[in-house]
Formats: sequence, structure tokens, C-alpha cells
Amino acid sequence: MRMTTSVRDTGDSSANRLLEVPMTTVRTWLLVALGCISGTLVFGQASVSTRAELLAPKTTLPIVFSSGINAASVHDGQKFVAKTTQEVLLKNGAVVRPGASVVGHVVAAKAFVLDKTPYANQEESVLTIQFDALLVAGERIPLRVSVRAMADPITSWNAPAPAASDMDPTGTREQIGGDQVTPSRREVLSAEGDVVGYQRHGGVAAHLIASVGNAPTPCDSSSTEEPMGLFSASACGLYGFVGQKALVTGTASNPSILSLASTRFSPQIWRQSTALLEVVATEHTQMVR
Repeated sequence: MRMTTSVRDTGDSSANRLLEVPMTTVRTWLLVALGCISGTLVFGQASVSTRAELLAPKTTLPIVFSSGINAASVHDGQKFVAKTTQEVLLKNGAVVRPGASVVGHVVAAKAFVLDKTPYANQEESVLTIQFDALLVAGERIPLRVSVRAMADPITSWNAPAPAASDMDPTGTREQIGGDQVTPSRREVLSAEGDVVGYQRHGGVAAHLIASVGNAPTPCDSSSTEEPMGLFSASACGLYGFVGQKALVTGTASNPSILSLASTRFSPQIWRQSTALLEVVATEHTQMVR
């Protein structure tokens, strides 16, 4: 049965007849109207500083890089784009859907140059980038983040695939960092078998676990459940970036900066690399705590 609603046609003064309008059309009108005001619902009259506060400290943003960034071919100021891969919750209750853009730019790039001097102490080649903003409903939310973990494309491609083994017919797969995800069970387990997260809304959510990894600064913990993307709750540092090291990953005093270095080649972030960004508190907030 087709459901209809009625709209009075005031243009026909002789009949005042009712027009039948399909409910699907009414739903379309409502969706268009909601779409037009969605930016207002999320941001209202928020200033730039207030928008930045929409991302609470410890909030994570799982992302995938849309293009490669190579110190040998980029220039200072060059823009780059990454996309979120899982729902992110803002402080006002709004949800950022997967596929939202994270934009940034190259701060500095120094290509690798081989020093052929015998017994030379090879000078480091460096790539430094900055994450600038999360784009939502046509608006920019400024970012203050650290790069908690980052993985190259091969490591990232392998993470969603279950291990090829007749010993495990459940299709269990391994998050980057070792956590175990089984499609048939809600709980996410650590390599030791402890429950460290849950499968929710098409992705993995977990409390962050403090760890060291190979990051220049230790990764902290959280008491809030955050989206993890392909990463484990304790993931920290670089995965698969052989021959490169992280000099800076972002701190309260120097937020949103990622600096990679290598003495073997020009450091780079390949297209389809993934990362887990973590919102950092301001220095003032940390002092108050």
C-alpha cells in the first residue's frame, strides 16, 4: 500500500482540492532540509578556538593517507589529505562519519644525499609534516594531535585479512600491534588473551593502553573508549617503516607535527599508509590537571 500525505493547493480557488504526495517525497524534503542545517547543528556560531574544543583530549582519529609524501619530491607548504576510517564522536554528541578529510601540509623536506667520503657519518634526510584540520560539514576543526601509531601500506593491508590457517576456522585477524579480532565475538583480545576492546559500529573501540613502542615519547592511556581503526589498544610508534625513525610525533607544546628521518634514503609516507592520531590537551589544560 502506498502511504501518502496531504498538501492543500491554495492555487485552485474553486476547488480547494488536496494533492496526494508520496511519503518518499516528504522524506526527501526532510533530508534536504536537515542537510542544509547540519553544519549549524554541529557548529552553531562556534569560533575557531571553540571548534578546536569539539575534539576532546584522548579522542583518536584513525586515518588513511590519500597520497604519498616523499621528502625527495615534495616542497615546503605542499598540502596533503587523509581520510578518517571510523566514526569519531565530537564533544557535542555529533558523529563524524568515516571518509571525513584530514588536511595538512609539508613543513620541511630534505632529500637524501649520499656522502661518499670514506667512513662518512651519513647526514639524516628529514620529512616534517603538520596536521592542520578535520573537515566536517564544510567547516574546519583545527587539530592538536600526536601521531600515536603509523603503519606502512603492506602492514595496513595485512591487518584486515584473517590468518590463512586450518587451525583457526573463526577468521580471527590481528590488529596492528597484536590485538585479536574474531568476527563472531564482540570482545577484542590482546595477544595474552585479555579483553582490551570491543567491536562496535563496524569497527574496533578500546581504552588506550600506555606503552612505549619505538615512538620518541611514550604513548599514554585513556579511560574513554576510542575508535582504533586497524590499530591495537597498545599500538605505539612506527610499523613497517623500515630504515626510518620518528623524531617528533606531536606533543602539547608542539602539537600536530610528525617528523621522520633516515640515513639510508629520503623518508616518506606511502599512499594508503594508515595512522592513529590522538588529540592532545593544551599546556594550560595539563597544568590545571
